[in-house]
Amino acid sequence: MYFEQFYLGCLAHASYMLGSGGEAAVIDPRRDVEIYLQAAAGQGLRIAHIFETHLHADFVSGHGELAERTGARVYVGAAAGAQFPHVPLKDGFELRFGDCRLQALETPGHTVESVCLVASDPARSQEPWAVFTGDTLFVGDVGRPDLAPDRTPQELAGSLYDSLHKKLLALPDATLVYPAHGAGSLCGKNMRADLFSTIGTERLTNYALQIPTREQFIAQLTSELPQRPDYFVSDVEINRAGAAALDRLAPLPAIPARELRGRAEILLDTRPCDQFAAGHVPASINISLAGRFASWAGALFGTCTPLILIAESEEKVEESRLRLARVGIESVIGYLEHGVMGWLEAGFGLESLPQMDVQQLRAAMSDPTLGVLDVRRAPERQAGHLPQALWHPLDNFPKQLPGIAKDRRVAVHCKSGYRSVIACSWLRRAGFTDVVNVVGGYDAWTSMAASAA
Repeated sequence: MYFEQFYLGCLAHASYMLGSGGEAAVIDPRRDVEIYLQAAAGQGLRIAHIFETHLHADFVSGHGELAERTGARVYVGAAAGAQFPHVPLKDGFELRFGDCRLQALETPGHTVESVCLVASDPARSQEPWAVFTGDTLFVGDVGRPDLAPDRTPQELAGSLYDSLHKKLLALPDATLVYPAHGAGSLCGKNMRADLFSTIGTERLTNYALQIPTREQFIAQLTSELPQRPDYFVSDVEINRAGAAALDRLAPLPAIPARELRGRAEILLDTRPCDQFAAGHVPASINISLAGRFASWAGALFGTCTPLILIAESEEKVEESRLRLARVGIESVIGYLEHGVMGWLEAGFGLESLPQMDVQQLRAAMSDPTLGVLDVRRAPERQAGHLPQALWHPLDNFPKQLPGIAKDRRVAVHCKSGYRSVIACSWLRRAGFTDVVNVVGGYDAWTSMAASAA
């Protein structure tokens, strides 16, 4: 039997392919599907089955294009309300191809239509060797229970408890656990970095599985939920209908600098943070490709905001566009011709972003006129924070800006410096005049403190 995990680090997303008897099944495919076609061809397999463990909220699935290109059938939970041709999955469903048997378990909780897929090789053992848990069970965590518009988080959390304890924990301890996400995904809040686990390991180490009662589980799972980005709702609906193939997106036009100046659209600079700090087009916002680019773009702009890209090269323009399309952002209307050099060649000036290291920050904090802004998320803040720092998570910026006077000097930090540059560029665009980025962020601050101890 052939088996492979495909991990997309920028979205913390895991998809899978199993093959046997000349056929293959893909589980939770990402939007750009060429990787599965190439892998199947290399193994002499025909992709005949595509499974969705649920309607994903944080990325757009490629099941439609993959089915169109292969003729494969798509399988999704019966409660999904899917608007594309599909096979509805319920308890008792079983599919066999070659030496592979997949059985469906309805496991509502993360969403109402969530299913898990139990894999076994009947020729070797009737016991399962793996379970593909989607967003029901992660390594070290469980799925967030607040993504269904017609169910309360408490109702979903109760269903999740039942799914975990009555179905998944009934599997043998040796059963491998393969989730749809790893650490960094907003579909959970406490995932470990490992890309797979076992039922036995999760039974012993997963905090959510240690909660003794259903009532306590509901209370803990619904307290301090991470903010749900608005684009999650859009992505669910895109996946319910089935996304168009990527090659149907129109080519992006190059926009000369003289035509770009003064336009109202968001100028999204995808270059590395240090390049942006050294010089950038005024009022542009930096979200670097080096980090969780698409997730932050979705969280801050949604799926419909018109965007104009600024990148290092045309290849980086295409990469930026692909990564945006993976989360359902198809509102890119063009890119700055020749990038920053095109702006300069047109005779326009650049702005720079002042930066300071943590030693400079520590020295400057004695100045009462300096404000310090922490843009990390709540669990990071609770684990430790700088004295007197104002807390305003970057996730909140689209709805409300920090309560700081626009002419006050403010030093912005996050964990490592990626999000703080995003925040600084957002504040500068909003009219804050004296914004400084803290290089290295809270990680550098704690390292400095440890060295001094």
